[in-house]
Amino acid sequence: MHAWPASEVPALPGTGRDLRIHDTATGGPVTLAPGPVARIYVCGITPYDATHIGHAATYNAFDLVQRVWLDTKRQVHYVQNVTDVDDPLLERAERDGHDWTELAERETALFREDMTALRMLPPRHYIGAVEAIPGIVPLVERLRDAGAAYELDGDVYFSVESDPHFGGVSHYGTDVMRALSAERGGDPDRPGKKNPLDPMLWMAARDGEPSWDGGSLGRGRPGWHIECVAIALDHLGMGFDVQGGGSDLAFPHHEMGASHAQALTGEHPFARAYVHAGMVALHGQKMSKSKGNLVFVSALRRDGVDPAAIRLALLAHHYRADWEWTDEILQEAVDRLARWRAAVSRPDGPSADALVEEIRGALADDLDAPAALAAVDRWAETQRTEGGTDEGAPGLVSRAVDALLGVAL
Repeated sequence: MHAWPASEVPALPGTGRDLRIHDTATGGPVTLAPGPVARIYVCGITPYDATHIGHAATYNAFDLVQRVWLDTKRQVHYVQNVTDVDDPLLERAERDGHDWTELAERETALFREDMTALRMLPPRHYIGAVEAIPGIVPLVERLRDAGAAYELDGDVYFSVESDPHFGGVSHYGTDVMRALSAERGGDPDRPGKKNPLDPMLWMAARDGEPSWDGGSLGRGRPGWHIECVAIALDHLGMGFDVQGGGSDLAFPHHEMGASHAQALTGEHPFARAYVHAGMVALHGQKMSKSKGNLVFVSALRRDGVDPAAIRLALLAHHYRADWEWTDEILQEAVDRLARWRAAVSRPDGPSADALVEEIRGALADDLDAPAALAAVDRWAETQRTEGGTDEGAPGLVSRAVDALLGVAL
């Protein structure tokens, strides 16, 4: 599967700062100082509907992570998956009378268009669950043969008790885990499981549903969590720098994925930091495909909204915050974009050297994009009211906003 084209990231004078970011597993900030190559895995879409603002906010957060690392002169090895076979996709295809593969391909293509328009840096490896199945099967077989998994009526389940570190990502209690498992695709009430929280690794073939050769597992398809584990281990290995996604992935997805990988390798941790973006609401409820309360990026673009304004609307909120999308937020972003573009269109202006360092400092401090935006606002206001004589300042501001915030002025 191919990703989307990369926009050029302008080079800035000097070097950025190491990223200090909140780690869900430790419950506090950690300073990430990777080697020459920083490694990040971000969980991708299940392509049964278009990209909504909640998706965009999540991918914007991890785009900032990449930009901070690039500014420190590191390379970034970014991997993202596409869950192109899963129950919600199959259910939507059946409901609407579509072929599930065509639905997945269409929505994945639209996602690529949205990411390109928003200037999100693409992953080096963009991997679909279906294409990963040949690598998933042997991992499930290894877990089963090691006693970390077991069969139940042809399905294969992972035993959470096989990983002594289980629970170390989310730190939720058993009751909360059980409730979230039921809410987020698990089956804690299925009779015969050793532990209600045990997640499925391999689903035996069901009538009328797609299935693949599972070797000694029999025909079927993979569970959700093992898909990401197989892709991450193949392309990044254990101990990569950041596992990212929305806050709703902390449990069960990231918790289970970590345990799968740790049981497979005997190593800990799966990722050095678990970073989670907040949820975006509309009319008081979290944006959700199941609820249908969505604002689509593609619809905003069709209505003529500049993608740079959409991105500024996302950047106006701290990535870990839960917030609500409104027309007023979008209008504020449109107005901000106009002010910034007017400021950098002049032939000279106030020095921008301190501004670049202020943006760097804000982003290095747990991706504080609102503080970075406020710094640019102050420079633009000084440009409007006082001006300046530095001929290189407007160009430097434009390059810094593009390189660090992903906004083209």
